Amino acid sequence: MFQIGRVFRFLLCVGLLLGSVTTGASFSFAQTGGDKMDAVLVVDVSNSMTDSDKNKVSNEAMKMFVDMTSIQGNKIGVVAYTDKIEREKALLEVKSDQDKEEIKSFIDSLQKGAYTDISVGVEEAVKILDAGHDPTHSPIIVLLADGNNYLNPSSGRNQQMSDQKLDAAVQTAKSNGYPIYTIGLNADGQLNRVPLQEIATETNGKFFETSTADKLPQILSEIFANHQKLKVVPIDSITSNGEYQEVAIEIPNNDVMEANISIMSGKPVEVKLFDPAGKQVNIPSDVVRYSKSNAYSMVKMLKPTQGNWKLQVKGVAKDKIDINMIYNYDVQLAMEAIPDKAYKKGDIIPIKAELASNGQKVASPDLYKTMKARLIINDLTDNKVTESELKNTGSGFEGSFTVPMDHEYEIKVKAEDTSFYRESTPVKVDASGAGTGTGTVTDPSTTAPEEEKPFPWMWVVGGVLGLILIGGGAWYMSTVWKKANKGFIGQMALEIVDEDTGEKSSPQYKKLNAFKGKVKLHQLLQLAPEFQETDKIIFIPGKNDTLIIQNNSSCQIEKAGRVIDASEGRELKKNDRIKVTLTSVNKSVFIEYIV
Repeated sequence: MFQIGRVFRFLLCVGLLLGSVTTGASFSFAQTGGDKMDAVLVVDVSNSMTDSDKNKVSNEAMKMFVDMTSIQGNKIGVVAYTDKIEREKALLEVKSDQDKEEIKSFIDSLQKGAYTDISVGVEEAVKILDAGHDPTHSPIIVLLADGNNYLNPSSGRNQQMSDQKLDAAVQTAKSNGYPIYTIGLNADGQLNRVPLQEIATETNGKFFETSTADKLPQILSEIFANHQKLKVVPIDSITSNGEYQEVAIEIPNNDVMEANISIMSGKPVEVKLFDPAGKQVNIPSDVVRYSKSNAYSMVKMLKPTQGNWKLQVKGVAKDKIDINMIYNYDVQLAMEAIPDKAYKKGDIIPIKAELASNGQKVASPDLYKTMKARLIINDLTDNKVTESELKNTGSGFEGSFTVPMDHEYEIKVKAEDTSFYRESTPVKVDASGAGTGTGTVTDPSTTAPEEEKPFPWMWVVGGVLGLILIGGGAWYMSTVWKKANKGFIGQMALEIVDEDTGEKSSPQYKKLNAFKGKVKLHQLLQLAPEFQETDKIIFIPGKNDTLIIQNNSSCQIEKAGRVIDASEGRELKKNDRIKVTLTSVNKSVFIEYIV
């Protein structure tokens, strides 16, 4: 016969399980992070850059950065500034070659302006990341400028005001973990290094300087590699003889996700590629992407097989050609969990770490073959960092950490080879004595046995029926509640155009996750009285990360240049752009849906 306590514990479990289903509760599981990035490329397009970058190689370098990214969900935005935002593109998720071409075409369309205020570009880049940064991605800002301000005298803005604005933007970037890599262009010898160095140092980025714009693609390669924990591997530098010249390309193992071969030359080149079996591979093809510009050519090999490949390059006679490679690995470094307890001086803690991909251990001796690993120990009490070598077992890394003092420590493992490196998530080890605690254990022998009683069938049946009724009611209420409180995905970029003057406002980015069920356009326009008629234009979350727009106002809505009827609702997908023409004032609102 069941004991009554067990029965009620059983019913409690059933009730909790039923409640979790009807209220939509879910269990969360640990997920592995990827190497995707959210990058904002910021470029000074003032007239002063005409001398600093005569051939617009900064544009070529930015396009090369775009080409190096994979088409697996990285996001890229662009800001072109003078003393105001001339053009900008919000973070676009790169999922196809077409997405890359869209960004590169935008870069090609950038035009020069009269004045310069570096704070404007940095501030806008930070805003773009704030509005569209995915927390699972690695954020980065790349700034190309000569570091000089040339403020419009009629603007009422002075250098002190610009410096204060820049400092505020840099501090926001720092607190949000946005490293800013700065590239000082010094072709005319007028580079102002100080602000660019300070921006990079303050945000944990890096400062680069070049007096030759042709070096920009190489610098952008290094920034890309550094941020992705990769290394630029020099392949060869050749002087073209006007014929095809052979260059060896080694793919060290089968864990290479992408191999980016950058061929930098001021003149056009032709390329051929041969696999380890000697068979020519079509360029482009399903396994090889190819892009080129005025300053570089890029060969991207997708999941290349291990072995010795051959690249043949044909350039203009006597032209110098630099060839580099960046391997891209979809692997992380995981350190085996350390027991969460108080430690003391002399305790020995075993250390184990291994490479993993998508949460699974990487079983590749070739990948481990040339790797070296170190345990990095940060003494948080004395603020000292020490390192010790770990043993490469061929399938991981092993060693130990002997607690030297009764201090608090943070430890991590760093593993690297000639083409990339990875670091494990830091773990704290508390040997300070402050983390000791006590626990109480109950002696089962002191617990009185439960008295057995007849099984209460009526109570059980009644309880089950009650749970079913409660569950059904909860399910119905949950359905109604979910419909009214369905969350939004993504954000909107809003631009307001004065049709009389043609003046266009800077884009305003409105995160939609703050709203539930529905949101009115008037709310997104901050309830400005002149836009009152947009109160009847409503957005509702749709299926598969879409939006439904319903227009019950007298405003006219256009999409792709055509007027659409949204009175019964129309679907908006990622990157869809619409125009709302107002009737009460001669203005229009341009809306872009960004996921």
